[in-house]
Amino acid sequence: MSTKPRIDKSRLPSRYVTEGPARAPHRSYLYAMGLNEEEIHQPLVGVATCWNEAAPCNIALNRQAQAVKMGVKQAFGTPREFTTITVTDGIAMGHEGMRSSLASREAIADTVELTMRGHCYDAIVGLAGCDKSLPGMMMAMVRLNTPSVFIYGGSILPGRLNGKDVTVQDVFEAVGQHQAGNMSDAELEILERVACPTSGACGGQFTANTMACVSEAIGLALMNSSGMPAPYESRDQYGEASGRAVMNLIEKNIRARDVVTLKSLENAARVVACTGGSTNAGLHLPAIAHEAGIDFFLDDVCEIFRDTPYFVNLKPGGDYVAKDLYEAGGVPVVMKELRKAGLIHEDCITASGYSIGEELDKITREADGKVIHTVANPITKTGGVVGLKGNLAPTGAIVKVAGMTEEQQAFSGPARVFECEEDAFAAVQRRDYKEGDVIVIRNEGPAGGPGMREMLATTAAISGQGMGKKVALITDGRFSGATRGFCVGHVGPEAAHGGPIALIKDGDVITLNAITGEISVALTDAELEARKADWKGPRPTIYASGALWKYAQIVGETYKGAVTHPGGKAEKHIYMDL
Repeated sequence: MSTKPRIDKSRLPSRYVTEGPARAPHRSYLYAMGLNEEEIHQPLVGVATCWNEAAPCNIALNRQAQAVKMGVKQAFGTPREFTTITVTDGIAMGHEGMRSSLASREAIADTVELTMRGHCYDAIVGLAGCDKSLPGMMMAMVRLNTPSVFIYGGSILPGRLNGKDVTVQDVFEAVGQHQAGNMSDAELEILERVACPTSGACGGQFTANTMACVSEAIGLALMNSSGMPAPYESRDQYGEASGRAVMNLIEKNIRARDVVTLKSLENAARVVACTGGSTNAGLHLPAIAHEAGIDFFLDDVCEIFRDTPYFVNLKPGGDYVAKDLYEAGGVPVVMKELRKAGLIHEDCITASGYSIGEELDKITREADGKVIHTVANPITKTGGVVGLKGNLAPTGAIVKVAGMTEEQQAFSGPARVFECEEDAFAAVQRRDYKEGDVIVIRNEGPAGGPGMREMLATTAAISGQGMGKKVALITDGRFSGATRGFCVGHVGPEAAHGGPIALIKDGDVITLNAITGEISVALTDAELEARKADWKGPRPTIYASGALWKYAQIVGETYKGAVTHPGGKAEKHIYMDL
């Protein structure tokens, strides 16, 4: 028998399935799975994973979940493992499958919520590996407002070719080089075989690693837990520690919304900016905030980006990958640098039960000046991601400028309009565009796509053709965290909602300026109104039923996070208090 006093379950959700004579049938199910009496009457902790065999990002999560369960047991809790879906962008990229990606974020949050509610679990440790599964899992935690700990499955190790590190980004860009005749079939085949050598998520500061950094900065993950690559056995230690940590949170009644506050969201946005993170953070941070009933929209995220130095040298804009960041000290050292500039709210509580400030006090390492520059000597003085606004995007747009010079951050040229990504990709393959063009891809927003696809296949092909700095691209869709070049996403309102991007014609002069924050088209308000009057309405899609049809009917505006329910402000109860 344990020597630790049992946690009082009289106010925990699991009392509805484990306590009292009326719950004998429920307990019989638990006995059927090998639980003993003591385990049944301990807190029940959901251990949720996005494990599947779709891609290397998720393949290690099942094993890591076992370490989490050991940690829960060590702290006198009873873990109950369950899985949810994930759609992996690397596999879904460049075809109809990408429409499922953003919608999967909502499905993950919804299914985790339903599983937790249905079985009355008292807390959650969530493991996720690929892009949308990270925010989806964190959204569920905040929605339920349970004691919660997030743990990232870890990044992939870089491949090696000709003495250099390579990632999947290099493979996407190699497709463009191959099309341009600069790479042979054999060279492409060699690269594709060595670029992704292990389990784990994409190695650059793409969306998965960006949101992994967010999980630490926002406080839902233990400090430094996101850093080590997926194959490292040390991940098991963080799994166990996360299991123990969630039991401490139950005991202290520290819940997800005690952790996720406006201040912690601002901390997370700082880390995205200073690491040159994915533009998709401009979608996911508002969505996480929405679950807590906090207004933290694209404008708010971009305001943080605007005055945050960019000082972490990571791909795609820089030189290094997640493994290098981990070896240089990881997110804790990055946040320590931000603290030196007074850019971190130190009083935010974290999954450890300690504040950010208290956690940073424990960090002895300093910036190495190579992967992590000092905040006093940044790569650039403003963030690696910035927001744009103007008559072409009244509700905003976003662009990653990490790795771009100031001269490259201003662009003006004639529009080359495409009604969908396939049309644009085909034109790029044919080289049917010119230096100086602003390529416009519309009807790819959350509702109009449906699904707000990423445009990595197109942008990577442009880069591979050597045209990445010679054209710009704007879309109401999204970009992969691996996208580079002057590529503006999240243009809102989207075309399906009659936004100005729906009204652009070939030859209209578009001006983009990441320094001043401008995105405009050389049309008067009267000209735009006249075109709006002639607009024929949303472009029909082939999705007239099923999950994507349903998603298109209910998804909200991009600048608010493209969410699908009213959020924390509309709640009439908290799950934990039922």
